[in-house]
Amino acid sequence: MSFDLSDKDIKKLSRVLHVEARKSGNCFRFEVENTQQNRKVALEIYGDIFIGKRKGTLVSVYTPTSHLQLHFCTGYVVSEMLGEVTFVSEANGKLSGLTVEKEGGCSLYANVDREILSGDFTKLGPEVMLSGIALSLTESVLPDVTSVTGKRKQRKLSRIRSTKEKV
Repeated sequence: MSFDLSDKDIKKLSRVLHVEARKSGNCFRFEVENTQQNRKVALEIYGDIFIGKRKGTLVSVYTPTSHLQLHFCTGYVVSEMLGEVTFVSEANGKLSGLTVEKEGGCSLYANVDREILSGDFTKLGPEVMLSGIALSLTESVLPDVTSVTGKRKQRKLSRIRSTKEKV
């Protein structure tokens, strides 16, 4: 499921990243620069575009040495305290997140098991812990797991019942 960016969302992102967005067609571009640390990133958000045969929201980050993309972004969370925004996408219980900092840094977390977000971080290895903590901020914009799981169980039960009726 994709999401639509409103003018309110763009203002919120601009406030956290300390830069104004430039709009070109259906793309919003934020250019974040930190001259003291020699960092520069450009964040582009394309709403409701074709990504293959389906439409969704695409988030791209360009740095001097890399290009990162998050396909089918379903939401974002801002942290005023940390001065960052984290975009998230979920597919089949796996999360991917792209974090952009007002200081010009960015981080990508891909294919993270959703279950580690609400687990005990102290039981995770240090190399895994950071992704769990970073993406745990996005739980508020993710669909409720129990409602999704419940719907899947209901569909499965319906298929089983219809198969039994046919036999």
